[in-house]
Amino acid sequence: MLLVAELGTRLKEARLSKGYSLDDLQEITKIQKRYLIGIEEGNYSIMPGSFYVRAFIKQYADAVGLNAEELLETYKSELPGTPNNQVSQLTTSPSRRKVSKGPSTKMMEAMPKIIVGLFIIVIIVVIWVLMQSRNSAGPNVMDDSASSEIEYDTKAKPIDTEKDKEKENKKAQTDDKQESTDSKDSEKETPDEKQTEDVKQSISAGTTEADGATTSYTLTGANTLKIRIEVSGPTFIGIRNQQQQELLTDTRVYNAGEVVEFDATSQNYARIRLGNSTQAKVYINDELLTYAQQIVTQNIVINFNKE
Repeated sequence: MLLVAELGTRLKEARLSKGYSLDDLQEITKIQKRYLIGIEEGNYSIMPGSFYVRAFIKQYADAVGLNAEELLETYKSELPGTPNNQVSQLTTSPSRRKVSKGPSTKMMEAMPKIIVGLFIIVIIVVIWVLMQSRNSAGPNVMDDSASSEIEYDTKAKPIDTEKDKEKENKKAQTDDKQESTDSKDSEKETPDEKQTEDVKQSISAGTTEADGATTSYTLTGANTLKIRIEVSGPTFIGIRNQQQQELLTDTRVYNAGEVVEFDATSQNYARIRLGNSTQAKVYINDELLTYAQQIVTQNIVINFNKE
């Protein structure tokens, strides 16, 4: 038992000299920590078998830089007995071990390939059967379609009775009357539409008033007077009627991006006050008004003659 304790002590000292903890050694050897503790304490009863005792000692020794074969030879009399063939496998390098494969092992390895091959064969057979069925069914489908058309033609009967002929004549007369009515309605609508198209609004050229800051325009050919002012920079905007009453509730300085809209259809006169006309575009019924005067501050008077 003293030798076993010396084996565990020797392994532990080698581990500590490497600076490995038991957790580090477990990560390196993939041996559970409790088995590593059992090796260091000489407690082999917790091992899963005598074979694993030698195997774990060898892995432990290799991990800490000791000669595993020398250790196993030195302490072989104190270690649990292991069959000769297992000992020889332990003292042989893992890279040089040869695992014999029996017939059953070879069959198991080949089984996935056999299954895949059978699966491919089944798919090929199914596709072939479907193609044969489709080819054989093709002409019959065409024949059935042709026969159904022939049957439909034979069932169709011409109008050969007096009653049916009378119904068809009445229907034709009704259709002719409807077409005639539609044609007349269309003729009635055409002049009105043409007249509407011919009527277009007109804004007269501006007339400069005596104050030099007011320009008067006359709007004709329109039923509405809708004012829209698009602002591109700071400018004062106000709208008054002929009695010089403010029509625009929000009379102030407007900034770039703002739009002023006012419906003055109920008025026959509207005066637009622009603090900076270069920063504002005036539209009358969506038609851009061309300033007659190129001055900064000006009044624009619209005289509205309703149609």
